Amino acid sequence: MMVLFEYLSAAFLLVLVAYLVFRVLVLRDYHRYARLTPLTSFLELAVWLSYVFFPHIYNPPDWWLVWFAKTPDSSIHKFTGTLLVALGMIIALVAMAKLGLRTTMGNKQGILQQAGLYSVSRNPQLVGGGLAALGVTILWPSWYALGWLALYGVIGHLMVLAEEEHLRSTLGESYLEYCERVPRYVKNPWK
Repeated sequence: MMVLFEYLSAAFLLVLVAYLVFRVLVLRDYHRYARLTPLTSFLELAVWLSYVFFPHIYNPPDWWLVWFAKTPDSSIHKFTGTLLVALGMIIALVAMAKLGLRTTMGNKQGILQQAGLYSVSRNPQLVGGGLAALGVTILWPSWYALGWLALYGVIGHLMVLAEEEHLRSTLGESYLEYCERVPRYVKNPWK
């Protein structure tokens, strides 16, 4: 019970820090400088690295430190999980390469990427990362993994809200038109 309390407390603290970084400091930088300062870029990176290493601190040792050590016996689980991890990482890396590191880190303005992956999602990097996190959850199913997946969604959404506010104010109508054409994450198949 104590481990669960520590896990939930740490997750809450990480979300709180992510909120302060993305919704306070990032927005402050965008309003003051129309870009991120090196300190805020570093803090964004620190939030994401904290998320990535979160399972290594709180999850059971056999969760994913040793690849395939305790994966489900089903080949379908292994194939599906591995496929999602690989596909998610490829999507995230291709999207980041297309956008460019300076733009990805909020230090280049005036460019609205609308081609390739950005024609089907306004945030393909996060969609790719989400697929990878889902794959990990399938490979090592547990309540810890499910919590880690949910944590990804919360932190990613906080970041997206800050970026969208900045893009609306700097790119204006062209960004609003883009938002009407392209979904924030993925298209709703039931619409």
